[in-house]
This record gives sequence, C-alpha cells and structure tokens, in this order.
Amino acid sequence: MTGRTKYVLDETELPARWYNLVADLPAPPPPPLHPATRQPVGPEDLAPLFPAGLIEQEVSGERYVDIPEEVLEVYRLWRPTPLYRAHRLERALGTPAHIYYKYEGVSPVGSHKPNTAVPQAYYNAREGVRKLTTETGAGQWGSALAFACATFGLECEVWQVRASYDQKPYRKIMMETFGATVHPSPSEETAAGRAVLAADPASPGSLGIAISEAVEKAAADPDTRYALGSVLNHVLLHQTVIGEEALKQCALAGETPDVLIGCTGGGSNFGGLAFPFLREKLAGRMSPEIRAVEPAACPTLTRGRYAYDFGDTAGLTPLLKMHTLGHDFVPDPIHAGGLRYHGMAPLISHVHELGLMDAVAIGQRECFAAGVAFARSEGIIPAPEPTHAVAECIREALRCKETGEEKVILTALCGHAHLDLPAYAAYLSGAMEDHELPEAALTEALAGVPRP
Repeated sequence: MTGRTKYVLDETELPARWYNLVADLPAPPPPPLHPATRQPVGPEDLAPLFPAGLIEQEVSGERYVDIPEEVLEVYRLWRPTPLYRAHRLERALGTPAHIYYKYEGVSPVGSHKPNTAVPQAYYNAREGVRKLTTETGAGQWGSALAFACATFGLECEVWQVRASYDQKPYRKIMMETFGATVHPSPSEETAAGRAVLAADPASPGSLGIAISEAVEKAAADPDTRYALGSVLNHVLLHQTVIGEEALKQCALAGETPDVLIGCTGGGSNFGGLAFPFLREKLAGRMSPEIRAVEPAACPTLTRGRYAYDFGDTAGLTPLLKMHTLGHDFVPDPIHAGGLRYHGMAPLISHVHELGLMDAVAIGQRECFAAGVAFARSEGIIPAPEPTHAVAECIREALRCKETGEEKVILTALCGHAHLDLPAYAAYLSGAMEDHELPEAALTEALAGVPRP
C-alpha cells in the first residue's frame, strides 16, 4: 500500500521572510573587489547596476529579510509549491530509500527563477527604473524576468547564449510574448559582443559573454539597471522560499532528509533549497549530507580553482571569490544551458570551502537517462538542469538498495522540460555526446586564473 504522494501548504503558510545564510556561517564570505582598485566594493560601486533595495540585501548580515506584500501577492500565483514523494521511482529502482522532490515547475514560466525575478523587478520599479537588461542560458531566467517585468511595467532586454538561442527557440518566443526584446549572444549590439564575434564568428557564446553584453547596455543608460538570475547573494536569498517551504512539508511527511541534492550552475536553485536546511544543520537540529551536482562539461566546484575572478568575460563586473574555470572559459554547448557558467556563486563556494557540503560532476548522457527514468515513473519530464540532481538521487537510491539503508533523499526539481524536448530527442536518437571537460582544456582554462 503506497502512502501519501503530495504535501501541499496553504497560501497562509507561504514564507513571509527570506533567509540569509551569511548570518549563521562560522566565518564571513570574502567580499567582492573593485576591478580597478582591488578594494572591497561599496554600495556606491553597485549603484549603476542595481537599485538600493537589492544592494542592501546583497551586503546584509541580517538573518531574515521581510518579503514585501507586493512580492507575496505575485508569489501566490504559484507558491507554495508542492513536495512529492517519488513512490513510483522508488519502486522502479527497487530501493528502500524515500525520495522526495520539491517541484518548482508549477510557476508561470515553469521553473524556480521567478522567485527572484519578481522581487528584482519590484525593487527596480519601486525606485523608478524604466528598463532591465539581463543574460540567460537555457532561457528559464530570461523568461522569468520578462514575466516579472511585464508584471511591474518595466521594459526587458535579454541576451541569450547563442547555443541555447538556437537549441531552444520556444523560450525566445515566451520571452517575446511577455514583451521582452531578445538577442543571441554574442551579438552586434554591444562592444563586448562584437569583440567576441571578431575573434570567433561561430562562437557558441557563454553566460560570461552574455553578462558582459547586458552589463554594458545597462551601464550606458541611467534609466536602465541590470538583473542577474543567479550567483549573487540577494538572488540566493530570494530563492530560500524553496527550502523554507520544504522544511514545513518534510515535517508534514514526518521525515528528516539524510541527503539533500541539488543541481548547480550559478547556484540559485541549490542555495534556495539547501540554505534553510544548512541553518538547521548548523544549529544541530538535523544533519543531512548536502551535495551539489554539476555538469562534467563545466565542473566549477569539482575541478575549478577557488580564486578571485570576474563574473563576466569582458571584466566589467566586480571580482568575486569563487570556484571558477576562468572568465574566458566557453563550455561545450551542452543542453543544460542554465549550468554553463564559468564560476559558482561566491556564497556556495565559501560554504564548500568551509566543508559544509560536497559536490560531484556527471556527464549529460547519464543525466538524460535519469530524466527519462523519472519521466516514465513520475510523469514529469525534468528540464536538463535538474536531471543532474535526479541522476545523483538515483545513484544514492541504488547505493541504498545495496546497503539496505532507508535514507531520506530530498531534491528540488527546479523546472520542467516542455520547451526542452529537442534535447530529449537528441538523447533518444543516440546523437547526444557527454562533453566531459578534458584535462588539457582544464589546464588551458585555468592558466589565466590566479592561484589563491
């Protein structure tokens, strides 16, 4: 007899505060540095790109930040999101493990990204900003910001990594439906894009290049600001609604996670789920293993160097202390476009350096095999990004099958793949490659990254 499948919270249980992990860490994270002076950046350095409300959150040491009612009103369109027990996947694997997934694909754009897009658009609109620019990989973030800008009456201009722009045309249509202007990156619209195209007219692009283009455009217009979909502290802060809800839902299920698994590119999905649980771990109230999963083609945590590096290719952003493959690194055009970033969120990198989490890298064929297994058992086709976490959940569940342990495994299924089906077609046809980063390419990528 199968037990309960879905744990749903009432709207009244929607978190009213975001959680800031910085307040509970045993050591503060290293500060961003000004690219010219190499001194810690101050609020005035960030003002050309971000509104004061977000800058305050970026540097805050407060444990909790109240969520504005205007943001909560939009969140209620899809939050709280459901927590599922993956009974059918457990049976298919023959595992004694209990697998749970927090499903963020119920948002208006099908991913977790509106959790931060909505507050970012709100704070910009509140301060009189007319337009937001941004980058996007697979298009989940660009779609989310386009939706949020439409909600708060802002213009939106998006640079989408060329490889994903070509692979995922329907994401471009979604962004345009919400009113955004979308460019493939690198583009002829900016000096940064033109420089890349002059060197490599067939460049597949990267998130670092797209960030350079969006930042360049925002910095040139006093009525325009820039919005980032991952990496920065305020972005990870907004995503903690995922973990806060999951804590309540795990309590409803009468379960405490033994292993928490999340996919990582820039880190927002992983941090959103993991940080509230890490708070509980640091307080001694639970002790889950916390594990990040990244693509073997872009293995920042597992093979990158922990050092100060630029967040973009052109060197327009502050220097961030993070696990990086070098800001010039252009990863292979894997289908998980949202995980193709050369660096990891500084806060997640710091947590990793403190020994509070671990990380693994998995090739995309194993990930898509896991995505197919999940779809055929659970009925949801995962986006390419969370297939990385699903693959590691399956690995862990099969280890439990060998040992007989009834571990509780928790992950965040951060989006569905309704607009990523060509990627599944490539896998099902046998045309998909793994694109693991060769050692020689890693050495070349790290050549320009200073040793700490």
